[in-house]
Amino acid sequence: MTAAKCIETMKKATFYTIPLLIAALALPATAAHAHEPLYKNGQQIFLVAPDGSLLDYIPEYGSVVMGRDGRGRPILLDHNGNLVATEMTAGEYGVYRDSYGGAPDPAANGWGRRDWRQNGDRFAARPNRFGESAPRWNGQPSSAFPQAPEIPAPASPDISEERPAARTSSAKPDMNVVALQVFLDRNGISPGVIDGLMGDNVRKALAAYAKKSGRAIDPEADKETILQSLSLEGGLPVRTYTITAEDAAGPYVASIPSDYGKKAELPALSYTSVSEMLAEKFHMGEGFLKTLNPDADFSRPGTVIKVVTPGGKQKDTVARIIADKGRKQLFAYDAEGGLVAAYPATIGSNDTPSPSGTVTVERIAIDPNYTYDPKKNFKQGDNDRVLTINPGPNGPVGNVWIALSKPSYGIHGTPDPERIGKTSSHGCVRLTNWDAQELAGMVKAGVTVEFID
Repeated sequence: MTAAKCIETMKKATFYTIPLLIAALALPATAAHAHEPLYKNGQQIFLVAPDGSLLDYIPEYGSVVMGRDGRGRPILLDHNGNLVATEMTAGEYGVYRDSYGGAPDPAANGWGRRDWRQNGDRFAARPNRFGESAPRWNGQPSSAFPQAPEIPAPASPDISEERPAARTSSAKPDMNVVALQVFLDRNGISPGVIDGLMGDNVRKALAAYAKKSGRAIDPEADKETILQSLSLEGGLPVRTYTITAEDAAGPYVASIPSDYGKKAELPALSYTSVSEMLAEKFHMGEGFLKTLNPDADFSRPGTVIKVVTPGGKQKDTVARIIADKGRKQLFAYDAEGGLVAAYPATIGSNDTPSPSGTVTVERIAIDPNYTYDPKKNFKQGDNDRVLTINPGPNGPVGNVWIALSKPSYGIHGTPDPERIGKTSSHGCVRLTNWDAQELAGMVKAGVTVEFID
């Protein structure tokens, strides 16, 4: 079978979906970095990445296809035919871990990429029809945390607030897509992180732009129109920026620990690097920022770098918000029913859904403290007392908390903007920090928030 036919066969395969376990079940210590517990045919299973590590997320529906390697083992492939993970039962993973120490060379022992490629399934890495690759996650393990500063946390904790290292992708950023993302951002329709990749968040933003403006955009046919519009309003999508002494000074923290007790010892949940701070300032993916500036010393004042030029904050008054769970998107409307802004969002999950119906905004907190109380909701690690975690963009709820009338639920920021719209949360609505800040400036107490499916 040719590579093209193999890829086509995989594309026609049933999309891989796994139901999440509703009842919480502790993973063994060796699987501390794994995704949430999964069961298939009555057996607990793990998703093992090609490097031997445990995948710490569950691929979103449609982002991967199911196949089998040369030994008949279930595998997950992205739409380029690249191996994402091998499915193993708990018993298989135990034997694998004991034999290979948990992080072997996959090519040497057959657990991973080279195994299925050596059996005739030669999937050449190439852009898929959207010019993108499946989501990858190389961050820290998920850990539970409450959803609100200074108020009781939800019964089921949210996923990790850990900020991973800058993510890399096999897909090459397309500067035409960058221009499109900047155009959408300047028009109040957030594409999420600007990274030059034509992903779902961009496609959702295109639909929202058509709804707001009454005019649909064809990313291919309208390239010149987009560039002309950008040059007349705000300038070209990429410009230079000189790193200042203030940028380099921070303050920054070396890393963000997962343990709440150690978090509480930090004076602030600050950025961990100049590049992380600048990426958020310019609404960019940190990996894309580094791709644009491969030789830059971000810690040195006077360094000239390339950045995108996003739009300023929208200034309208929002009277009504719709949180669309199915689209993973939040829509903000004015009093006349006009669409003011749209943001990609992570909204609830099947096991711990967001509220149904309509609630209201109660208050807005910028740079909120974060209160952890193990007696009210859950216990994290060995922490058994109330902790106050100081503010910062890498805090559990980012740097914004918009409290809703349903206790413990809110709209908030996140320390990991690149996962917005791609994973499940446990009830709350997560936006990028910059989108949450923009929304916070347009709402006030009493604004209605309607959750729809």
